[in-house]
Amino acid sequence: MTIETQAPPSPLRRRNFGKNHAYYLRRDDGTEVKLDGVTTLLSNGIPKPALVNWAGNVTAEYAVDNWEDLALLAPSARLKVLKGAKDADRDAAAGRGTEVHALAEKLIAGEEVPVPEELAGHVESCVRFLDTGKIRPILTETSVWHRRALYAGTLDMVFTSDLLPGRVILGDWKTNRSGIYPEVALQLAAYANADYYVGPDGADHEMAGLKITDHWAIWLRADGFSIYPMATSQEAYRTFQYAATVARRTGIKTPDGRYPLDAYKGEEFFFSEAAA
Repeated sequence: MTIETQAPPSPLRRRNFGKNHAYYLRRDDGTEVKLDGVTTLLSNGIPKPALVNWAGNVTAEYAVDNWEDLALLAPSARLKVLKGAKDADRDAAAGRGTEVHALAEKLIAGEEVPVPEELAGHVESCVRFLDTGKIRPILTETSVWHRRALYAGTLDMVFTSDLLPGRVILGDWKTNRSGIYPEVALQLAAYANADYYVGPDGADHEMAGLKITDHWAIWLRADGFSIYPMATSQEAYRTFQYAATVARRTGIKTPDGRYPLDAYKGEEFFFSEAAA
């Protein structure tokens, strides 16, 4: 007689807070520790000088396009609107990406979905990718985590293709206007090197068991899609680890609202104190 035992549930919990989310790991003693998100670590650990120019350009473009409306506002209100122009542009792009990701997950599962008119092109590109590549999904929108490195994230998709026998591909959808950035390789490396993924059964499963061979960034646009193979090397993963260290030292605040780097600065020194 064979007795089947059910695997215990994963100690990882993803909690959603409006448009944001966070990951928590339950310890053996019942307490929880917050894990750093992969994309948060990369956002805070990789310099992005182009963002400075982007913010200035977006603000200038908004001012030119809305000149007459801005002229009707009081100076303080005008300043507030202009300060928020870059945030509105960023949030709109992020919202579009979130919607496309959600629709893609349903399309991969074979569901029929109503598509907002403004996203029709992106969704058609997603369908074309799935059909053209003869894609067979293994996992979609799946949480992964690393016990020792204390990070977590959500991968978009692990799949195979009838056109590429023997290969298991970790894929990430991108919908931004500017295309694929090299640091996506670090994001995918972090996912692939995680210890566990949380399966549909709610239990942990070893990432190594997926035997991933390729990392792809898939750029979905209104007019089509592009596939960019990304590095799968341990060097890419080490670079993620370096970026994570920089982020944790300089870009992520501790619970008391300070940056760890602040500890390297001493209190102000006065010669009068030395003489006392």
